[in-house]
This record gives sequence, structure tokens and C-alpha cells, in this order.
Amino acid sequence: MSAWLLPDHIADVLPSEARHLEDLRRNLLEAARRYGYELVIPPLLEHLESLLTGTGEALELQTFKLVDQLSGRTLGLRADTTPQVARIDAHLLNRQGVARLCYCGPVLHTRAGGAHGTREPLQFGAEIYGHAGREADLEVLELALDALRAAGLRGLQVDLGDVRVVDAVLHGCALTPAQVSAVHAALAAKDTATLATLAAPLPADVRSALLALPTLWGGAEVLPTAAQRLRGGPALRAALDDLDWLRARLHELDRDVRVTFDLADLRGYAYYTGVRFAIYGGDGQPQEIARGGRYDAVGAVFGRQRPAAGFSLDLKQLVRLVPAPPLRAAIRAPWRHDDAALRATVAALRAQGETVVCVLPGHEHEVDEFACDRELVQHAGAWIVQPLAA
Repeated sequence: MSAWLLPDHIADVLPSEARHLEDLRRNLLEAARRYGYELVIPPLLEHLESLLTGTGEALELQTFKLVDQLSGRTLGLRADTTPQVARIDAHLLNRQGVARLCYCGPVLHTRAGGAHGTREPLQFGAEIYGHAGREADLEVLELALDALRAAGLRGLQVDLGDVRVVDAVLHGCALTPAQVSAVHAALAAKDTATLATLAAPLPADVRSALLALPTLWGGAEVLPTAAQRLRGGPALRAALDDLDWLRARLHELDRDVRVTFDLADLRGYAYYTGVRFAIYGGDGQPQEIARGGRYDAVGAVFGRQRPAAGFSLDLKQLVRLVPAPPLRAAIRAPWRHDDAALRATVAALRAQGETVVCVLPGHEHEVDEFACDRELVQHAGAWIVQPLAA
């Protein structure tokens, strides 16, 4: 095998895409800054138990594991940054009030999400800690939508669900964690045959409600239908009320955003405890771009359980959905190592923020990643910038 070949679903990022990714990264971080979110940069690897405790089997299966040669302990290469940010909030910052944190960096997955997916997503996300109310859920949704608009996406769709709906339906049933996990998996896959088998030993009202859940998706009409067909009492009503409140607020903020519901959507990691959302967009067949929600229990393993809500997305997926910005305008300059005036002019232009590309001897006709629309020419003993000759 050739030494230059990379592992499956791992790829280099070449200049044009890297430039586009960096533009997106800056736009998204700037959007988060405008909401008051502070940037943190967690390490790429940690002790495995720190990365995985309380996050569920799905994240464990996605995590690369290795042995630390210093301590002999098992380390993990992060597959998701959310547990790390929860650790920072709980253990390092230790703030009493609200903390808003954001991040952007690579994560590693043992398997790609699809035939053309990557095992090294570039994950951007934002988390808000310290507020248990639905106002925090709305804020992270607003930020996610603003960030995607800043990236150039329009015609977005928000799909809402809530873990508490399923919890309310199953309340009072003596199910083991493994049985609950199996029910969640069947609901997420909308596997009604498996769901019927799992529900068979349960009381008739629970069985009826579970089998109804995969059909409860669509527009605003889903919520009153769910209130009629599902069991769950006050807990169910609270979850449905929060979902309807979010729908109304999103409609007020942006009438172009389409809001839908899927009450059986339990895809993703197991740490969600309340409202969950997915945002779809892109030309043609819309695809899922961002996912988030409420996860109040992630910080418990670090000794400080705090209310938390947030979202994340993969910039490598996003970069394929938005048009690349035009090439940055640049200035061409000749290469003359013995011309002090030319070198001083080039240095001054670069200090002003201009891109100046010095053309090395013999490479005058090569094309690069910059749109050179001006050039440095010598006129009356001075170097001046003028439009590039056609």
C-alpha cells in the first residue's frame, strides 16, 4: 500500500475548501460571540471515563480508545465535545450563575455517518449552563438559526421533539435500562414491529401510546393529537406545552422558518433530558445540519449537575451546502531581493491587511488561491499599486 494513502473516511483539506471552512468557522464563532458565548478549547483526548460516563452506548461505540504510556490508563479521542464542555463548566469555571460557552474543533469517530461521510468532523457548538427554563432552549435555537444564516443558508426547518414525552408514556412501568434503551432504539428507527414486541407485556394504555408515537410527526396539529392519544398526565402536558411555546416563539422571530414535530425522534446521544431539535436545510432534498437540545445530567459525573442546553454541527458537512465566497482580492508583486524600496512597500501593504503575492522568477503565469486584481509597478522611482493589466 502506498505510504501517502489515508485511512478510509479520513481526508486532507485542500486550500480552497480550507479557506471556505475557515471563513465559516469565523462567521459561526462571531455569531456565538454576539450572543455572549465564550470560546473554550478542550483537549482532543481525555481519560475515557470522563468522556463517556452518562453519555450512552452510541457515543462509546464512536470513540477511539488507546492506552496512556505515562499512566497506563485508558484514554479516549473525543467523539463529541459536549461532555468536555460540561466538565469545564462544572469543575474548572465553577460559576454560580449562567455560563455561555462555545467551541470549534475536530472530533474523531470510529465509523463514518454515511458512505460519503467523514470520520473526522469539524464540530462547532454552543452550550448554555445554569438556567432550567425553556428560555435557554429558545436561545440556543435562535443562535443555531442565526449561525446557519450567517453561513448563507436560507429556508431552514426546525424539527422539535422531547425526551419527556416518551418518559411520561413509560412512567410507572418496571423496565430495566436495557429494555428502555431498546424501546428508544425502536422509536428512533420507527420500527413498529420491534416496538410492538417490546410493548406486548406492558399495560394496554402504555402499549397503545407507544405504538402511536411513531405516527406523531408533522405540523402543529401533532401536539393536540398527542395530548389526546398519549398517557402521561402533568409531565406529558408540560412537555407538549414547552414544544408549543417554542413553536410560537420561533414563528414570531422568523416566519420563514418551518417548524415541525417528531415525538418519536430519539436519535443521537443518550444524554438528552428534555427538548430536542434538529435543523434541516440545503437545496434539493433538505438534510440535517445541526442537532441539539437540553441535557441537564451531563455534568453530574463531574460532581456538579447543572441545567444545560446546546447544539452542535459539522462544518465539513456545512461547507458542502453553502456557496464558497469569492477569492480574496490580492496584489501581485515582482520578486527582487535586492530592491529595498520594493520590499518596504510590500511590508507596508501587508501591515495594512492586504494580501501581496510575490511572483518568483519563472512562475509569472501560475494560478493560485487569490484573485490578484492589482499589481505593484515601479513608476518614477517609486513602487505604486495599480489595476492589473488584462
